[in-house]
Amino acid sequence: MQIRDLPHADPGEPDVRSGFRFLVWLFRRQLGGQLKAVLYGTLHMTGVALLPVAAGAAVQAVIDESGRDLALVGVALLGVALLIAGADGALHRAAVTNWITAAARVQQLLARRTAELGGMLTRRVAAGEVVKVSTGDVEKIGWFVESFSRFAGAVLVVGGVCAGLLVYQPELGLVVALGILAVVLPMLPMLPAATRRADAERATSGRATELASDTVAGLRVLRGIGGEELFLSRYRRASQEVRGASVHSARMWALIDAVQVVMRGLLLIAVTWQGSRLALAGDITPGQLVTVYGAAMFLLFPLRIFQEAAMAFVFSRPSARRAVRVLSLRREDGDAAHVPAGDGGPPSLHDPATGLRAAGGLLTAVVCGDPATAERLAARLGGHAPPEEGEQPPPSARLDGRPLDDMPLRVARTTVLVQDKDPVLLSGTLRELLDVPSSGRVEVERALAAAQCADVLDAVARSAPEGGGVMDARVTERGRSLSGGQRQRLALARSLVTDPEVLVLDEPTSAVDSHTEARIARGVRELRAGRTTVVMTSSPLLLDLADAVVLVHEGTARPAGTHRALIASDPEYRAVVTREPDVGPSGAPEAAGTTTPRGPGSAPEPAEESV
Repeated sequence: MQIRDLPHADPGEPDVRSGFRFLVWLFRRQLGGQLKAVLYGTLHMTGVALLPVAAGAAVQAVIDESGRDLALVGVALLGVALLIAGADGALHRAAVTNWITAAARVQQLLARRTAELGGMLTRRVAAGEVVKVSTGDVEKIGWFVESFSRFAGAVLVVGGVCAGLLVYQPELGLVVALGILAVVLPMLPMLPAATRRADAERATSGRATELASDTVAGLRVLRGIGGEELFLSRYRRASQEVRGASVHSARMWALIDAVQVVMRGLLLIAVTWQGSRLALAGDITPGQLVTVYGAAMFLLFPLRIFQEAAMAFVFSRPSARRAVRVLSLRREDGDAAHVPAGDGGPPSLHDPATGLRAAGGLLTAVVCGDPATAERLAARLGGHAPPEEGEQPPPSARLDGRPLDDMPLRVARTTVLVQDKDPVLLSGTLRELLDVPSSGRVEVERALAAAQCADVLDAVARSAPEGGGVMDARVTERGRSLSGGQRQRLALARSLVTDPEVLVLDEPTSAVDSHTEARIARGVRELRAGRTTVVMTSSPLLLDLADAVVLVHEGTARPAGTHRALIASDPEYRAVVTREPDVGPSGAPEAAGTTTPRGPGSAPEPAEESV
């Protein structure tokens, strides 16, 4: 796998049983690249290990006054230098390729899981956590994948050098072998503590990222209520916690570094002392002493790689666990290979949990006293609602009698579209925002007109490039340059352009004034004629234009009726819609002077006037 071949055609199905198993799965998916990097790493380390041998031979040639031997050593050194340069370049290329391809694979897996889960993802994992996993954690996983090849090559060469020293000069070889163990073993008991501190640092960093994301997303609201300083102080505290955790983790690695420096220094002292004794006794030649000392010096280099690999492993394991936490989330789909054809008409939608039924081809308005209940119901109708904490999964909504969970995900998402109460607008041009998969039946201009987006177009037109049209104007991230009502209407236009068979809208006009709301209600009704539409609302202006109105009270849907009939016959419905707290025995308000927020039982004929 080369970088030019990215993205992966198929990132595969990961092993999400544990973080360690996920790392092993990553290695197996790019085994060829890992073996190539290990080969280059071994060649590179072997070349470096040959330098002390050449140095010792050169010293001995000078002592023996042999020009021929010295010339041969020079030629050998040239070959070793070429080997080191070539292997080092190839190793760097292979290792970085492994890093990037592993990181790209993880990011593709995360993107695929995010697309499959949709709105369910952020209900089960915080948005800041997802951002942290897809950025910092992916980098740490790639770091370990890259360092492993160099570590494996270093292990092979260190083993070979120690074995060679034991054969070449047993006494000094034994000192070096024992010294290597003395350098490596003290680090092992400290790794668990370093792992725990790395976990704590990562947890505090994730919370700070989540807080920052939430603050930026709600900055407009914070400014409105004067809450900037409150959230700024919270972020300061979170930032200080991250700093403290980072320092705490760095202290452990500083201790490991200090121990390594001391032990490596003691190893060199022991080799120098023992070698000097043997040289003075005449048991070894000066050239042999230089060779053994140079080999001991060389071994300090792979020992640094051991420490780097240990650090990469410590940081990658918690990152892999967090990636697995996201990748293990599932939307329970059945194994249906196809969807049976319906009767050819617009599909109906049924929620077994509440008994709500939305007839095919009609505009059904649903009134819920609790906004949270309406939000969960809308998500459930789209097949996105996860179970509440400690509760059994809710029964699947049914499309023409077929459970959505038993339908292929692509079919379910194409057939039923849910627009959340707070829809997201991605940054880009207006043309790109409205360029969504659609039936082609609704033109962009008609959708914008139905959603009453004339003032929105005027607002974004100011950012259009010179000579470009309004559709080339850019919409900032999440539409923050627009008001809440403008963002809501632009999102509604996008949903109308999509023109799904079933459209579920959760409070689509909660942020607009009553005159605009009345025109939107008529526009949606006309544009969605013959299509199944469900609107979660308590606005009389929308309710009066609905074909059927259903009240969901205490988790149960009441029989459907018209808005005017329900306002006259159902006191609980009237209390929710008109916000009248006290209802008399006859169902009429007790206080004659009671007023309603948007009008009495029926919607007035809206005036055609601008916002």
